[in-house]
Amino acid sequence: MPEATPTKRFTNIHITDILRYRLPVSGIVSILHRVSGAMMFLMLPFILYIFELSITSEISFAVLQGFVRHWFVKLLILGISWGYLHHFCAGIRHLVMDAHIGLSKEGAAKSARSVFFVSIPLALLVALKLFGDF
Repeated sequence: MPEATPTKRFTNIHITDILRYRLPVSGIVSILHRVSGAMMFLMLPFILYIFELSITSEISFAVLQGFVRHWFVKLLILGISWGYLHHFCAGIRHLVMDAHIGLSKEGAAKSARSVFFVSIPLALLVALKLFGDF
């Protein structure tokens, strides 16, 4: 009787394997979609509080305006803006996929690349505006 060839076993990756694991671009977009959604959810009370302060009086608006001039605060605003833009673009991608469009491996990769192709230039435009280039 011939010996059976060993079959490849697929198991879950261990936490130490995360840095070596290569995700497809669609997996990266999916994880970033979740991270950006969680980031926006966790930042919502802070954003609403800042919004409330900004509309309370002219003095509080001027204080916040001076606060936003700092480069680190601008980086935080840029991060929040990128999170929103990425989440929005990836959400549209998911809606299109819910309509059974682009479900193949190639279609999913193409739509994932298009999310980066749209959201990163939009975030760069926000960065240019924040840092005063236009």
